[in-house]
Amino acid sequence: MALLQISEPGTSPDPHQRRIAVGIDLGTTHSLVAAVRHGVAECLPDAAGRVLLPSAVRYLDASSRGQSGRAIGYSALAAQAEDPENTIVSVKRLMGRRLADIAGRTKLPYRLVDRPGMVALATVAGEKTPVEVSAEILASLRQRAADTFDDEIFGAVITVPAYFDDAQRQATKDAAHLAGLNVLRLISEPTAAAVAYGLDHGSEGLYAVYDLGGGTFDISLLRLTQGVFEVVATGGDAALGGDDIDQALADWAVREAGVQVASPQDKRAALVAARAAKEALSGVPAAIWRATIGGHVIEVPVTRARLEALALPLVERTLREVRRVLRDAKVARDDVQGVVMVGGSTRMPLVRSAVSELFGANWAGKVLTNVNPDEVVAIGAAIQANALAGNAKDGELLLLDVIALSLGLETMGGLVERIVERNTTIPVAKAQDFTTFKDGQTAMAIHVLQGERDRVEDCRSLARFELRGIPPMVAGAARIRVTFQVDADGLLGVSARELTSGVEAAVTVKPSYGLADEDIARMLREGFAHADEDMAARTLREAQVEAERMVLATRSALAADGALLGEAERAEVEHLVAETQRVAAGDDAHAVEAAVKALADGTEAFAAARMNQGIRQALAGKRLEEV
Repeated sequence: MALLQISEPGTSPDPHQRRIAVGIDLGTTHSLVAAVRHGVAECLPDAAGRVLLPSAVRYLDASSRGQSGRAIGYSALAAQAEDPENTIVSVKRLMGRRLADIAGRTKLPYRLVDRPGMVALATVAGEKTPVEVSAEILASLRQRAADTFDDEIFGAVITVPAYFDDAQRQATKDAAHLAGLNVLRLISEPTAAAVAYGLDHGSEGLYAVYDLGGGTFDISLLRLTQGVFEVVATGGDAALGGDDIDQALADWAVREAGVQVASPQDKRAALVAARAAKEALSGVPAAIWRATIGGHVIEVPVTRARLEALALPLVERTLREVRRVLRDAKVARDDVQGVVMVGGSTRMPLVRSAVSELFGANWAGKVLTNVNPDEVVAIGAAIQANALAGNAKDGELLLLDVIALSLGLETMGGLVERIVERNTTIPVAKAQDFTTFKDGQTAMAIHVLQGERDRVEDCRSLARFELRGIPPMVAGAARIRVTFQVDADGLLGVSARELTSGVEAAVTVKPSYGLADEDIARMLREGFAHADEDMAARTLREAQVEAERMVLATRSALAADGALLGEAERAEVEHLVAETQRVAAGDDAHAVEAAVKALADGTEAFAAARMNQGIRQALAGKRLEEV
């Protein structure tokens, strides 16, 4: 008798077979790869037992040196001071960016090349994009995992900052594909940290994840309930991290020493010395900033108090984001049960004390630091990867992430109609119906936008496409349904369909560059600061658009059926049209609304006469039983 091999849905029919899936934290300073082994998620070490891989790639002139074309990780980092132009570090801050978008680019030691889509770096091995550099790091981690398991990798979950926009997320996926990785999902770094922390410690309730890495800062508020990780609100600053603290310390030390830093080698040496001093000051009250500048060894004593004074304005910026996220979620600080600290920069005593003080003097015990801040993101990604590969006995974890900025469309008058509000849980699909503005309109231009303001010029353009083939109808008769779909990776697709004819058009939003580093935070700040002003402007523009629509419709009616009116009646309608146009040119929304109402009231009898005429024409020559 044959035996049936039975397995749970979504799992392998072979109980001894498991797919090897990894979680990767592609960090600004360091990157890690983790996997679930023997039921436990752990970071995978290299041959020397180190789990951290410096996110550094050095390109070499292979023809003259007889070496491979690149060095990755520690070997690359060792040469960063002597060969800074070809040793690329913190490349994550360049992902999805054009040259004009990069803040502080004059302080970078690289030769940046402005390209239409994304900035490139000139090296001895040719021009390299941030995607290519990131792919080198990812490929090294993939090989580490393959060596550990002596097998091929089924797929990977890769983490990105919560505030990475669509272009940066797509660039990360492109880098993974270039590295030969099958991307199972992109998840936000704070979400990954919550997965690791929640499962390791059985935590439930409302938690904040404070993630201060080398290049970015994220703050997310998550609700943990029986394996469901729901992101309630998120915020952050894509241009703030430990690198900025290093730069502030380096600038101060150079001023104290009274030396000039001009060459790429000197710039990099100053930064390397600053990072070493900063890391030392996490454990001791004083250290020495020591760098070789202009061929001379320069030493500057630096105390922890001095470092904290330099870092305080940057830490205050993170605290402002924390307060905003609490306001967005409409929760009090006492409702938060704990703050998970993520990222190497959270080792600074200043950061931990500042977060404790923000939540109250007796709150220090809720700042959770008992999980390694460097490893927690990769571990969370590995847990999710294991579930997506079908290996987890409890099935897939439910991760409910959110989008950081609202998505919408341009409507008449240069206004933005928001379709998907910020902090909406993803994946999500939302649709809204629109109509035509003019009689006989057969096409519609669709402009997709991102931001919190009410006017198009204050938001970021994501994509444009056209819906053609709309059947000619009177204005307002067509029904165009526009659907926004944001997938689990945070990537957007937009489609438009005319419901009566079925004509359809769609676009996958893959912008060629991302928001400028400071733009994301700026867009949110301006959205709050200008809320009243935007509301007034929106009310005025909506009234003006309605006035224009009424004027066009009335003139069209006069041209078609003006004979139904007497001379005096027609003159009165013409006067109301002219008065509506005059008032609509001003900036008083209430006056425009009043003029539109007066025009509607003044043409009511005319509209009734046109309707009666239409009915008579439709019934002419027909018998009662035919009707």
